[in-house]
Amino acid sequence: MKGLSVALALVFLAACASTDRKGGYYKDDGPHEKPPANLDGIADATPRVEPLNKFANRPYSALGKNYTPLTSVQPFKQRGLASWYGKKFHGQKTSSGELYDMYKMTAAHPTLPIPSYARVTRVANGKSVVVRINDRGPFHASRVIDLSYAAAYKLGYIQAGSAEVTVEAIVPGQVSAEAR
Repeated sequence: MKGLSVALALVFLAACASTDRKGGYYKDDGPHEKPPANLDGIADATPRVEPLNKFANRPYSALGKNYTPLTSVQPFKQRGLASWYGKKFHGQKTSSGELYDMYKMTAAHPTLPIPSYARVTRVANGKSVVVRINDRGPFHASRVIDLSYAAAYKLGYIQAGSAEVTVEAIVPGQVSAEAR
């Protein structure tokens, strides 16, 4: 249980890493001084069937609110504000136990199963990415998902700090409504 508390504390900090203000980075949590030159070429996550993490999908509390993660990969759609987290948490453990890599296509979500996959589409420009959910958060009331720096970069909202998005779970092996 102590490990879960520590993991949730780290997730909370990660969830605070982005800003809702227009422009700039939260404190010093922008990109590294020399981000990889190939950010546009980073491939989306590839959905596949994976066993769910037995610890990261248990009910939990954060900031006085209770969360009950989904215990199976299933259809799910949500619209709301996305934020992102960067170098301040690069190399830190995620709720899945993996190390956060700001240059991979990953995300934190409060209730989607870990691991699972989601298509995130920015409402303003129609750009979308596929990310692997491997962390919990954000725990800020107005946000629905925290994306890695690379995913937010590809959606075009790094400077803004947040953007309105739709989040749609991907069930490996099923054709999405978008592909029909």
